[in-house]
Amino acid sequence: MIPFLNLKAQYAALQPQIEAAALGVLRSGRYVLGEEVAAFETEFAAACGARHAIAVNTGTSALHLSLLAAGIKAGDEVITTPFTFVATAAAIRYIGARPVFVDIDPKTFTIDPNLIERAITPRTRAIVPVHLYGQMADMAPILEIASRHGLIVVEDACQAHGASYFGQRAGSMGLSGCFSFYPGKNLGACGEGGIIVTSDDEQARLMRMLRDWGQDRRYHHVLEGYNYRMDAIQGAILRVKLHELDTWTDARRYRARTYTQLLAGGPVDLPVEAAGRRHVWHIFAVRTPDRDQLQKFLAEEGVETGLHYPVPVHLQPSYADLGYEPGDFPLAEAAANTVLSLPLYPELSVQEVEIVSKLVRQNAYVD
Repeated sequence: MIPFLNLKAQYAALQPQIEAAALGVLRSGRYVLGEEVAAFETEFAAACGARHAIAVNTGTSALHLSLLAAGIKAGDEVITTPFTFVATAAAIRYIGARPVFVDIDPKTFTIDPNLIERAITPRTRAIVPVHLYGQMADMAPILEIASRHGLIVVEDACQAHGASYFGQRAGSMGLSGCFSFYPGKNLGACGEGGIIVTSDDEQARLMRMLRDWGQDRRYHHVLEGYNYRMDAIQGAILRVKLHELDTWTDARRYRARTYTQLLAGGPVDLPVEAAGRRHVWHIFAVRTPDRDQLQKFLAEEGVETGLHYPVPVHLQPSYADLGYEPGDFPLAEAAANTVLSLPLYPELSVQEVEIVSKLVRQNAYVD
């Protein structure tokens, strides 16, 4: 059996350090925020090339607070992509704002900057590009459009820990950048977690208050805030794992190159790393019109795969009130119908990559 993800293997490799970090928090008696979370914030901000990091309980909370601190209000419009995890749109809706979708670049799966301006209206206040599957969106034209129209850019970098765009790290290019530490992410907690990075002092000040009931000091609530604080155990564990992130990223990139070499000219379309971008390969998604049959064949041969994402957000029942219909975003819909995520993680052996690749090729000859 080749699993799609193997968190037990990651834990086994770091078991003494992770357990020591967790035990240290348990013995400290400080279980929410605290010194470990503060230290992690400092270290993660430095890794992203940002001045501040604000640790929260989920990546969704990170997006929500970033938009709130940026001044997005009910009735505003926020441009984003329909080909993403639903949390991107959910965070916009939490405020009462409206997600306005733009189709994707089919090569990178990220929002197509050439389509953004036609979606701008007098109500547009922000753009949320999603750095999907571990590759950053085409940020230069996005930032230029935003500057020209007076719009805010908040990066959804929840799948892009350590990715870069012409040398600039994910999360550092917009007003703020949001990350998830859901366990399966490239940098994952042992539970839930998220963080926002920004180099804007005022944004950082607002988000620190908003995550902790709007307090500027204990029991003085100057904003309507939320309980979005990070648990201290997660902060301590993430400090341990952050030291491994570059090594893990190198391992992911090597396995992605191996897949690419072994599947070149084969029966599936391969993902690409765009010029100037450092892809961190959170997901290795191939494309084939026979996706469902390939997934079934691989499962029968003992290989787990994933679907990221089989229904774009604009076609989800919970967003039907936005008024979008099938065919509105044909490239996102085509991707949703054809992508299949192959196993890819640092602990995956090269031999296992070879087995999966051989089976993908073999499937082309199965009736």
